[in-house]
Amino acid sequence: MSKKITIPHLAHWISVLAIAFSLASLGGCTSAKKLVYFQGTTNRDDTVSIAEPFIPTIRKGDILSVQVSSLNAEASAYFNPVSMADATVAAATANPLARTVGYAVADDGTIKLPLIGQLSVVGLTNTKASELITTKLKSYLKEPTVNVRNLNFRISVLGEVTRPSLFTIPNEQITLPEALGLAGDLTIYGRRDNVLVIREEGSKRIFARLDLTQRDAFRSPYYSLHPNDVIYIEPGKARVTSVDRAYQLTPIVTGILSLIAIIATRR
Repeated sequence: MSKKITIPHLAHWISVLAIAFSLASLGGCTSAKKLVYFQGTTNRDDTVSIAEPFIPTIRKGDILSVQVSSLNAEASAYFNPVSMADATVAAATANPLARTVGYAVADDGTIKLPLIGQLSVVGLTNTKASELITTKLKSYLKEPTVNVRNLNFRISVLGEVTRPSLFTIPNEQITLPEALGLAGDLTIYGRRDNVLVIREEGSKRIFARLDLTQRDAFRSPYYSLHPNDVIYIEPGKARVTSVDRAYQLTPIVTGILSLIAIIATRR
């Protein structure tokens, strides 16, 4: 007579599989408290001091958009050969490594403008650079207005986030939570208590860590991001455990399913 697997047998092996997967999931649980940002008291009027806002200055290698306007639009157009700068910024948002069109700051810290010639701008804020160029343009234009912007202010967000990427920041002002928001926030496996910020200062790279589960993060000088900052989100133990469990259970589950198939077809 043929011997077929019975419903009790199937129920038994399904139970074994369910128990195995349940044990695996227990090893990957994440405490809810570890997922909450900026923990503290729940008083309505809580306050915390924040670090001084970061005001970027022009550096060697920056690409600057210099937009000039005046009472004579035709004359102003002569000083705006880079008319596609704004469109380039929009394109760079989708593709941060897209070629940007603007005035490159040379190794000697200068840019070269029509008629004006070379101007030393390295170390200046965009506002100061605008004022300097405006002063020079008064010899050629009536009531000139100048707007200077940095086209290659970029940050990188890597690790346990939803959308790791390189981002171009048009307004040159961004905080760490805003950068994580651009990347779709941390995954449930990302460590919020040990966020790494890598920053270039001169010839050095600084590695700083912030605990975003605590409100002290607002006081950190790394809360406001600088150009070329790299944010790395480390995976927590739950992620490592879940991956390890998957590798451990795959051959076990495969073996059990094979055994069920053999029993079902055995005669």
